[in-house]
This record gives sequence, structure tokens and C-alpha cells, in this order.
Amino acid sequence: MKKPLVVAIAGGSGSGKSTVATKVLERLVGFQTAVLDQDSYYKHYDNLSFEQRKNINFDHPDAFDTDLMLQHLLQLVDGKEIVKPVYDFTIYNRTPETIKISPAPVILIEGILIFENENLRKHMDVKVFVDADDDIRFIRRLTRDVKERGREIENIIHQYTQQVRPMHLTFVEPSKRYADIIIPRGGHNDVAINMVISDILFKLNHLKDISKD
Repeated sequence: MKKPLVVAIAGGSGSGKSTVATKVLERLVGFQTAVLDQDSYYKHYDNLSFEQRKNINFDHPDAFDTDLMLQHLLQLVDGKEIVKPVYDFTIYNRTPETIKISPAPVILIEGILIFENENLRKHMDVKVFVDADDDIRFIRRLTRDVKERGREIENIIHQYTQQVRPMHLTFVEPSKRYADIIIPRGGHNDVAINMVISDILFKLNHLKDISKD
């Protein structure tokens, strides 16, 4: 295959986009996939204390190293290996570890703000937005942050009301207009997810046929 298919899955925090991404990956049998998750591209904050890092607005576009993410995407499209950073939510910072990602016929990008950036958008072949009601997204985020990230409930609520919700309304929700496909009701809408997967598989098989000619 001459050019990989770039599949992008966006949506608000707690919308179920990671669930959709997982289901897509499970169905892409026979197609190696390189995954770029936007969460891995939060900026380095080694110069800040733990308490200072906690107060960063991580839902604003400026919190991400989008230039590096774009560079890695273009390298993968060009058939080159990348070294993806690793982010640790418990310390609000990147770790010294990295992950090598090999080029693949499918590149899957996932994140809350990947549609907000025009330079990223223009390299996406399939753009999927996972939608969910605000209360559902908040409950999922609350549960996740308590169980997986060791956060305190009061801090989660404060972050949601002061940062997550305003940034969702300012940046995430408006970016939905760039989607090719919108999946309502989050990651449990199997009918919509199956339609997305069928479209991706159709495009992949079409590209395989072209590459044989």
C-alpha cells in the first residue's frame, strides 16, 4: 500500500472515543495499525512543581505539543518509524520513557482536540466524532479519574467546571463540524460503529486493489 489510511477519532472527554477506537482496532483484522493518541503529546512541564502542573488547563489546545504530533504523523505517512512520548496522568507530566511506533497501512489518531488543528485535519482520510450527553461524559470522567488516576472528587469537579466544560464548548464542540461521521450516544452505539468500520474496511480494500495495479 503506497499511502496509509489515516483514521481520526475525536470527541469530548468521557465521550467514549477510546471505546470506539478499541472496537475499530479489533475489527481491522489483517491490517497493521499505528496509533497516535493525543494524550501522549501533552507538553513537558519539568520546570513546574507538582502543584503548579495540577493547575494547568490540559483541555486547551496550548497544552499539547501539536507540532510534534504532526511531525510524527507525517513521518508515519512517509513510512518512517517514530518514538512516541509517554504521559503519566498521576504526575501531570511526561515520563522519561518512549514507545517506538512502526509505520503501518492504517494510522489511527485519537484525541479531544485533533479536529481543532487545521494542519492535522488536512492529513486525515476518515474523521469520526464521538458524541455523548454532558452528564454522561462527566460521570464517565469522574469514575475514570477516581479509579485510574487517583484524583479526589472535589478536584475533579473543580477541573470539570473551570476547565473541561468551558474548553469543550469553546474548542471541542465546534470542531464537530469537521467530522465526516458523527457517532451519537458514545461508544455503545454498535450500529453506528459498525457502519464506520465497514466504511474504513471498504477504503482499505480499495487502496489495496490500487496498490496492486
